[in-house]
Amino acid sequence: MSEENKETQTEEQNVSEKTSAKVESLKIKGLFATKLGMSSVYNEEGEIIPVTVLKFEPWVVSQVKTKEKDGYEALQIAARPKKAKNSNNSEKGHLKNSGIENGAKLICEIRQKLPEGVQVGDKVSLESLCKGDKVRLTSKSKGRGFTGVQKRWNFAGGPAAHGSHFHRQPGSVGCRTWPGRVMPGKKLPGHFGDEKVTVKNVEIVEVNTEDSVLLVKGPVPGGRNTLVKLMKV
Repeated sequence: MSEENKETQTEEQNVSEKTSAKVESLKIKGLFATKLGMSSVYNEEGEIIPVTVLKFEPWVVSQVKTKEKDGYEALQIAARPKKAKNSNNSEKGHLKNSGIENGAKLICEIRQKLPEGVQVGDKVSLESLCKGDKVRLTSKSKGRGFTGVQKRWNFAGGPAAHGSHFHRQPGSVGCRTWPGRVMPGKKLPGHFGDEKVTVKNVEIVEVNTEDSVLLVKGPVPGGRNTLVKLMKV
């Protein structure tokens, strides 16, 4: 091998090493993780802390949104590649530069000021969040189906005696002759749960990069395998 070829190969290796190092160290303002369940850990004072275990998956930057082109700054990230038979051409074309061959099951967005030098295909680092950080959690709560007013709105209900004829009923809902209708926003039976819920100022108890796991203090809305968004406060 000639000296020119050796120098060229060395330069290419250096460039690839720099690129891989940059890709692995991309830190952003928030993350997405999947809820596994609850557990408990002990802190340095020996106190037990209830925690929720969140699993972090490999996310890559699929699109960089700018004010000039999109009207706002944000990072679109993708995870969980699909099979070729489940992906259409538009998905493949959109994600071809991010390193995902076909479509992705999860495509989300983090609104923030763009990190310096960020490019499509960069890998998101779990170390974007650190132990002790305060985050805002957003996820979808468990669906409880059609429920009555006591379970849905915490109504007290009527007397439980046999002659009451009231028990768990909502009570009167009507108005007088005017306006002669039930006003909007009246608390009545209906669909309970299965809606977006946000919890503020949640503490990150531990970040385990080896197992790609996050521990956050306290409960998190939703059941197992629920996608949770964590944003720094």
